[in-house]
Amino acid sequence: MMPAQPLSDFVSFDEMLPAPGPAPECLHPPRVFAPVVDARKCEGKAACAAVCPYDVFEVRHVDRRELPQLGVRGTLKWWVNGGRQAAVVRADQCHGCGLCVKACPEDAITLQRVDGAAA
Repeated sequence: MMPAQPLSDFVSFDEMLPAPGPAPECLHPPRVFAPVVDARKCEGKAACAAVCPYDVFEVRHVDRRELPQLGVRGTLKWWVNGGRQAAVVRADQCHGCGLCVKACPEDAITLQRVDGAAA
């Protein structure tokens, strides 16, 4: 059986990501903003890790017991995606450029001002 569309018409996930290059012109120094990942929305697709020029994210397997707040829908997403979630492992390196927020297909990332950070 032939596919409805030739496979050459499909775009891979890697082709959707911006080309690597120099770090963007961020408006903030590190430690002013920190990314927060909503575990109820994250599907571990790694777009955030791919676009972050500061290596703030890591996508890893998360044990269900580590995520008690997921609820039914979040647990289903967690299970379907093999327990993969994005984790903020270097929040102190975040410059608040927002590339991760734009790249996340689930809108699971927000940037929050760090307590005590200068305005």
